Amino acid sequence: MSSEKFDSNRAPEPVGAYPHSRKVGNLLFLSGVGPRERGTKKIPGVDLDENGEIVSYDIEKQCISVFNNVKTIVEDSGAKWENVVDVTVFLTNMKADFKTYNKLYAEFFKDNQPCRTTLEIKSLPTPIAIELKVIATI
Repeated sequence: MSSEKFDSNRAPEPVGAYPHSRKVGNLLFLSGVGPRERGTKKIPGVDLDENGEIVSYDIEKQCISVFNNVKTIVEDSGAKWENVVDVTVFLTNMKADFKTYNKLYAEFFKDNQPCRTTLEIKSLPTPIAIELKVIATI
């Protein structure tokens, strides 16, 4: 089965050698997406010290940014937000952040409720508190 990869010119650049998404059959698989902004290393809601370590962060701002980044990649890959069927969410602080993330998730996915798994992990490749891995139909 052939596959086609997509890179959005509106979403943040990947931090490694991978595409934003890949279409296989009628499925669209997104690489992990964080809240960074395109063209910069700026992360909405994150304050870093001079060593690049997190001083403070706002999980609400990060959630809104990551959901918007995912939506951009889904749409730029030829699918629709409503076509998202599975979401894996990685949080670095489940206890502190789950309630806010869960509320915002429900707002963004109010008309479409994909399957979802939420995991707490120790850290992510960049100083972020949330990352999404998404599958959609196309």
